[in-house]
Amino acid sequence: MRKTFWKAAACVLLSLMILITGSQDCAAAKKKKAQLKVLYIPHDSRPIVNKETIEVLEKAGWVVVSPPIELLGNRENLGDPDLLWDWLNQNAKKDIVAAVISSDSLLYGSLVGSRKHEYDGDEVLARADLFREFRKKHKKIQLYVFGSVMRTPRTGLASGYEEPDYYRYYGTNIFRLTELMDKQELEGLTPREIKEFNFLQRLIPQKALDDWMGRREKNFDANKKLIDYARDKTFDYFLLGRDDNAPFSQTHNEGRKLVEYGRGLGGDKYITTAGIDEIGLVLLARAVNKQANTSPKVFVKYNWGQGGRTIPSYSDETINTSINSAIQATGSTLISDESRADFILAVNTNPDGETFEADNEINDGKIREGTKFFVDTVQEYVDGGRKVIVADVAFANGSDNALMNQLRQRGLLFKIQAYSGWNTPTNSSGFALSTGILSSRMKDNAVDELLLRRYLDDWAYQANMRSIGAAQLNWMTGEGRYEFLNDKRDSAEENCSILIEDFAQRNLPKFTGNDNIRVRFPWNRMFEADISFGKR
Repeated sequence: MRKTFWKAAACVLLSLMILITGSQDCAAAKKKKAQLKVLYIPHDSRPIVNKETIEVLEKAGWVVVSPPIELLGNRENLGDPDLLWDWLNQNAKKDIVAAVISSDSLLYGSLVGSRKHEYDGDEVLARADLFREFRKKHKKIQLYVFGSVMRTPRTGLASGYEEPDYYRYYGTNIFRLTELMDKQELEGLTPREIKEFNFLQRLIPQKALDDWMGRREKNFDANKKLIDYARDKTFDYFLLGRDDNAPFSQTHNEGRKLVEYGRGLGGDKYITTAGIDEIGLVLLARAVNKQANTSPKVFVKYNWGQGGRTIPSYSDETINTSINSAIQATGSTLISDESRADFILAVNTNPDGETFEADNEINDGKIREGTKFFVDTVQEYVDGGRKVIVADVAFANGSDNALMNQLRQRGLLFKIQAYSGWNTPTNSSGFALSTGILSSRMKDNAVDELLLRRYLDDWAYQANMRSIGAAQLNWMTGEGRYEFLNDKRDSAEENCSILIEDFAQRNLPKFTGNDNIRVRFPWNRMFEADISFGKR
């Protein structure tokens, strides 16, 4: 009898174990199945808009489906929009919940392609029509599209060889001419400016001006159609970035006219804002928030002085306007009561409202006016248990060394949620915001790895080692220079790897993984670097 009882009990126990194990396996399978997929097409192959943007989403627990790098345009290969459309249609599968797509890639091949392509206007608009066909075939995929109003570089050198060849010779004059054209429409010109305007029209070859303005007209017409798609709900959201520009410029001129064209569309459907390289991540953050039906509350704290009224370099609007637009575009909520905020976005501006280049001699690491106040503010929030995001916009194209030294000395570098100080101020603020919002979905080590990436890139390389590495190019054999490394590329990569590793050992010693740093220059120039790191 007892033997029978224990045999029966053993059977019951075994059944329970099978049931429990099966339930666990089922739960694990469901958890694995629940990992969401987003389809992402960036506007070119640069690390920041491609692999580094994807890395943020992956650390937040999403699967990102993106084209192979061979299909993405670069400085020399403008990309093939037709091949990208083929890739998009082949990969828009049922398990994709959202798609974040660069219209520049699908209309022209890439962002650089938008500036140098030879497609006629009808061809560009015909490709735009394909978005409507895509929507009809994939009604359940949330469709988020981002595009650009073409930039107006101030000089040929500032164009980075990404404009037609004539811009190297006439870029400064073209910028000034369109600056005066925009001002004439808004305010009128002084007699002296009228004389300058007439002189520039004679100075710039008409063929070059016609080519430059003609390509912009195609882009303008395409953007109007994309705004229409936001209006008729072909798109779930359209974010239009105004690439490098100024308060008076051709980019600003076209941008304000597109604002008028989109009038009546709420910010829940369409926004145009200064910036471009950050907005892929901004829309990916929106996709995550919409899928989770969440709207994180963000309080913005500026440094004292001009603060949010600062009009940063490469922008035609105040930084608070750009940041408020980015918050709305991510699907988050801007609030005025910091006690209710999920995140504090701390924005490092210069009190006088100036924005300098990171290689300016003023960026020597010494405390400047406003530095102590800003770091004290960050520390107060961190000590109070708040989740702090730092947007470092005092300098363009690199970190504020005084700020970073203070964060290091106070042990705050890895106590914040996100940081960014690369490229233009709006690039930095939008990227930091989006990363910070997504950080709540990450493990602590993932947050730290993203912080380390920005510190190695924005602080170590962009603000410090890039200029040293560029100066040392003269020591290397072969043909090559900063803009086109060519024969010196391998040597420059090895040299900058050593420079950054030394910087990291001096400034980031507590974090493991900074002792095996490798630098690549995928665009054959030193302006941007692809930095990898990890344990040896």
